[in-house]
Amino acid sequence: QVQLVESGGGLVQAGGSLRLSCAASGRTFSSYAMGWFRQAPGKEREFVATISWSGDNTYYTDSVKGRFTISRDNAKNTVYLQMNSLKPEDTAVYYCAAVRATGISIISSWYDYWGQGTQVTVSS
Repeated sequence: QVQLVESGGGLVQAGGSLRLSCAASGRTFSSYAMGWFRQAPGKEREFVATISWSGDNTYYTDSVKGRFTISRDNAKNTVYLQMNSLKPEDTAVYYCAAVRATGISIISSWYDYWGQGTQVTVSS
């Protein structure tokens, strides 16, 4: 069982930055690929970024490439999402997720564990 707790959300002006954190419980964090997803009001949950267990492989949705960076610190059981040059369309609840796998995944249904989400609001 893995429990995930996100933090770091908030209100920021367009062009600003935020860093989201996701702290995981358990002693096997390094066995899990991690992902960030987001859900805006009235929209379906969408993939944002994913990182492999080792941190060697990452993948981003096109709309955040060059602005967002996913990283992880296995010693701290934490995955991060650095978000720069934020836009109003980035406004959403951001969720981290975990799946026990050696690869990476952009498919939400493949993930076994989810956090409760953290709100990110970008004002124009």
